[in-house]
Amino acid sequence: MPGPGGPRMTAPARVKNPMGVLKRLFGYIAASKLRLLAVVILIAASALSTVIGASFLKVIIDDYLTPLLGGYDSGLIVGFAKSLATMLAVYVAGAAATYGYSRVMLKISTGTLYKLRTELFSKMEQLPISYFDKHTHGEIMTMYTNDTDTVRELLSNSIAQFISTAITVVSVFTMMLVYSWQLTLIVIVMLFVMLRVVGFVGGKSSSYFVSQQNALGKLNGYIEELITGQREVKVFCHESQSKQEFDALNEAMCEASTKANTFANILMPIMNNLSNVLYAITAIAGGILAINGALTLGTVVAFLQYTRSFSRPITQVSQQFNSVLVALAGAERIFRVIDMPPEADDGVVTLDRDEKGEWVWRCPDENGNATFTPVRGDVVFDDVTFGYEPGTEVLRDVSLYAHPGQKIAFVGSTGAGKTTITNLINRFYDVPEGKIRYDGININRIKKPDLRRSMAMVLQDTHLFTGTVRENIRYGKLDATDEEVRQAAKTAGADGFIERLPNGYDTVITSDGANLSQGQRQLLAIARAAVADPPVLILDEATSSIDTRTEALVEKGMDRLMEGRTVFVIAHRLSTVRNSNAIMVLEHGQIIERGDHDDLLSQKGKYYQLYTGAFELT
Repeated sequence: MPGPGGPRMTAPARVKNPMGVLKRLFGYIAASKLRLLAVVILIAASALSTVIGASFLKVIIDDYLTPLLGGYDSGLIVGFAKSLATMLAVYVAGAAATYGYSRVMLKISTGTLYKLRTELFSKMEQLPISYFDKHTHGEIMTMYTNDTDTVRELLSNSIAQFISTAITVVSVFTMMLVYSWQLTLIVIVMLFVMLRVVGFVGGKSSSYFVSQQNALGKLNGYIEELITGQREVKVFCHESQSKQEFDALNEAMCEASTKANTFANILMPIMNNLSNVLYAITAIAGGILAINGALTLGTVVAFLQYTRSFSRPITQVSQQFNSVLVALAGAERIFRVIDMPPEADDGVVTLDRDEKGEWVWRCPDENGNATFTPVRGDVVFDDVTFGYEPGTEVLRDVSLYAHPGQKIAFVGSTGAGKTTITNLINRFYDVPEGKIRYDGININRIKKPDLRRSMAMVLQDTHLFTGTVRENIRYGKLDATDEEVRQAAKTAGADGFIERLPNGYDTVITSDGANLSQGQRQLLAIARAAVADPPVLILDEATSSIDTRTEALVEKGMDRLMEGRTVFVIAHRLSTVRNSNAIMVLEHGQIIERGDHDDLLSQKGKYYQLYTGAFELT
């Protein structure tokens, strides 16, 4: 989180490989080959209608209007009307072709975005927890919203505009050469000037558009964080500080956006003025040639129309240049995530059922044979050392064991490593030093989905999904029957308040359970773990949001839930761990005391100080 001084915009970022990103986007479009072919044909028809329509001006002026100045001729009038009607039909056909390729291109772009979002979401489901620990939700959501929208703009408008411009410029340039090579030389000189201007101004704005997208992601991330934590902001009167931090991020966003759009916004006026200069110079030169008899009046008028047709698409492309830069920056961010390696999993041991329907570990050997080990929930840490960042150790030489049916509690100050231990048990992170064994098997040999299926976690921060109460409990076991769901709720002590809801178990939960109290949300999370019926249960401050009366009601149900299971409990409320088989006191990533409640009290060490109030957890 930035401080009041906030991040300042320094050197602008750049799209590292714009052609590579663009080529990759075209790879998505290429899947719609027939539609793309139809787009190219319709764009060609639209561009050629402009060229053919302008050619009628020479015929109308030289063959009909000029002769009519000498006197009335019905034949000339009829020919004049036919030429006008034909020119109108050509332009109408061009407009219809423009409408057609716009609609088809829209379908191509929406289909491409569908694929992009699908790949992005699929990859995020495969990424390790560490990715989400390092990126804010708002920053991630920016890729699904703002970045994909810029790509849509590129696909639906910019690409079609570039193709149309290429066809128009080539065909118009050919006609100009046919009409007058002298005037065409003037156009070539001005074209060179226009391209230099586009290259200079576009290059200046390119890097700042990338910085703008990055700054937008950070700003959205901060806004999402503040909206989620608005209660805390109010409670701790943090409004002023939050405003300062927002202003710093907003200023960085504004600075990048201002620099990007300063160059982007001056490009269009410059190109329009250069286009007018080209038109004026061509008109003067064409008039001189017409006076000297080198060109007819109709040729000059038609050529002037061609200069408009020649410069207009170049001006429009220069305007689209900004959209292309933003889209490439957004696409690069999306592809960066899609290209990230998925969560590593080299496990080979899987979860299976034996002939009696009991859960077992299926352990294959080198010969393809398999041995089966009953799933009991025996967990052993052997000299485990771990740090989230290289060089920073969170746990040091931690050794412990939890036999099936035992309740192991972890207490200690914040940052002592309690939650880290549970993160390692389910392989959210892998240990670089030491070993963790589960039923005698190194957990690195167990496939992560199978390992996690044998466990259930109840976290301090409860998350409920949009859906009914029944569906949220069933999230722990998707094939659970209604009776199993109800029994799990009773075990957790949640059945009573659920029955009092407007529609009982069919009551719809929205906005992460905003219509429930924090304690009720916690009870549903416990019920979700109960319906999973795992051999290992992890409770990370699971009863922290439940009041004392509710806690007393839940204790019996929790005891039933924990019966026969290995349970790891993290708690600041020491009264909840008194009946643990073993209590581990952690300090600075090491276990400094271990034993049951009575043993630790008799030692009169840190636990004794915590329990008697001589020392408080921080």
